[in-house]
Amino acid sequence: MSPSIIAIILSAALMHAVWNAIVKNAVDRTTTLGLVAFGHVLPSAIMVSVLPLPSAESFIYIGLSTLVHFGYFYLLGRAYQHGDLSVVYPIARGIVPVLVTLWAWLLLGEVLPFLVWVGIGLIIAGIFLSSWKALTSGVQKSALLLSLGTGFCISVYSLVDGVGVRLSENTLSYWAWGAFLHLFIAGFVGWRRRNTFKQLPVRIWVVGIAGGMVSMTAYGLVLYAKNFADLGVVSALRETSVVFATLIGFFVLKEGNWKRRFSAAILMAFGIAMIGFNA
Repeated sequence: MSPSIIAIILSAALMHAVWNAIVKNAVDRTTTLGLVAFGHVLPSAIMVSVLPLPSAESFIYIGLSTLVHFGYFYLLGRAYQHGDLSVVYPIARGIVPVLVTLWAWLLLGEVLPFLVWVGIGLIIAGIFLSSWKALTSGVQKSALLLSLGTGFCISVYSLVDGVGVRLSENTLSYWAWGAFLHLFIAGFVGWRRRNTFKQLPVRIWVVGIAGGMVSMTAYGLVLYAKNFADLGVVSALRETSVVFATLIGFFVLKEGNWKRRFSAAILMAFGIAMIGFNA
């Protein structure tokens, strides 16, 4: 895998950590997730008006991805109601590389070399080490099930978009339409929380929408990378967002144990190197 593709995926992971830090600090996470979804819609509305349409067959995948994203946002919001971010996030993201690789092997015939699997394993180990204290303090059954459901949704839309973007003949158009259809997610949350939205300060609107734009950019970079690398590899590298998030928590939010976080970062760095040299 080329260094430029690795850099693109790691940049996306960092952006993903940033918008999750925004959600983490929100008083009402469901409302904030609605604003994040709306942050996808605003720039993508302009993009779909000027870009050519993606291929007709890719619209099936765009629609399916939207449905799965709806489930992802719902389960993520519910998971945060039952568990802390430091518990929910690593569980949800930690299972994704293995699931995506499994789906890609079963459905697309993608087979990864043994050393790439070792790299994926190191990344997953780093993910769980970064939040070990929170995970070992006990996880409620409801939080665990909702987190696993969230991770399942992530793995499904990762596979769906990985196939769809390759069929689209235009990565930008596929990305724009996928983001624009977040309109349904934002609309649903807006209707459910309409009274809350009326009372939100302008600052909360700006932060939430900005988080959505960051999220959209991050996923656009991931979609681009899926044109050039196996889906399991892209997914594994993307989940380094967990360590970025924990580092943000330590340096910015003054959370946690720096030794554990640094050790997790080293594990994931070795995993990234294993993938980079062998994928």
